[in-house]
Amino acid sequence: MNAAFTALSLDPDLDHCACDADATRVRAWCGSELELGPEGTHFLYAIGGDSSLRTPTGQFPLRAGMYASVLAGVVEGSGAGLVVSRVGAPGWFQLGGPIEAIGRLRYIDGCTDSLLLAPPLRGDPCLNHLHIPAHTSQTRHMHPSLRVGVIARGRGRCVTPDREHPLEAGLVFVIAPHAVHSFFTDESSLDVVVYHPDSDTGPTHDDHPMINRTLITKG
Repeated sequence: MNAAFTALSLDPDLDHCACDADATRVRAWCGSELELGPEGTHFLYAIGGDSSLRTPTGQFPLRAGMYASVLAGVVEGSGAGLVVSRVGAPGWFQLGGPIEAIGRLRYIDGCTDSLLLAPPLRGDPCLNHLHIPAHTSQTRHMHPSLRVGVIARGRGRCVTPDREHPLEAGLVFVIAPHAVHSFFTDESSLDVVVYHPDSDTGPTHDDHPMINRTLITKG
């Protein structure tokens, strides 16, 4: 049985395989080179410093607060960041950032969220930015699948039924499926970049902007 909350150190030796049906692998780069093989889709978040991402289509900067998804490539440079890989996922190359001050969408208990990297198809993985304001006491909740997160800014704590886990910038964590938890902040707000292995919104073959706004005419 997986622990409800697992804290991981952001260092070049990080290589954590989550025991889930979605074959999630958690790694990091920290002033080191990290090769990303063609086994699936890799979701990246740059925490600090200057790094770059080499892909078959070119080389791109990865500065603090930037994020990406890529099918294969190499991360290098003096910076640091998180890589969450989903084995077998048919994603594509995307690059954006830096993350904003708060999220664009409402979330529970006054928190906000932005969908940073949307799923190509409903059910595919996605990457989110969760903003938790100062003085937040979040409602106890759970998720049907695991969550992998990294603290981008601020500090706070995650409370599970068995203990309280301190959170500060640079900490990586995994929350097990169906694990009850809640986030709390005091004087500081908290920004978390969170990987979801699945999504219950997004385009389908019968529901997407191109087909929905295509009006068939007669004659």
